[in-house]
Amino acid sequence: MVYILGLAGGAFGGNRGVRPVPPEKGIFPLDHFHQCDLEKKDYLGCLKSAGHQSEKCRLFSKKYLECRMAKNLMAKQDLAELGFREERDLEISRKENVSEN
Repeated sequence: MVYILGLAGGAFGGNRGVRPVPPEKGIFPLDHFHQCDLEKKDYLGCLKSAGHQSEKCRLFSKKYLECRMAKNLMAKQDLAELGFREERDLEISRKENVSEN
């Protein structure tokens, strides 16, 4: 019976021979060995105590991503590309936004 399904293009009529292409960002390997559990728990705990306002937990988020990069659970890249700028740059940006309004 499995053989018959194979000839029909799959159990749900999917395209045969077409390989799925993963997205560039947004999907990365799961932490099967719990290498970054401490950082994850810290981040989730912060979110819970901050009423799920992620801006208040940026430091924990940054540490979690740094752990994932260090353990090769995601591609290494500049944290500025992920929205983490130096605190000095963030303060300048905040001041510019205030003066524009």
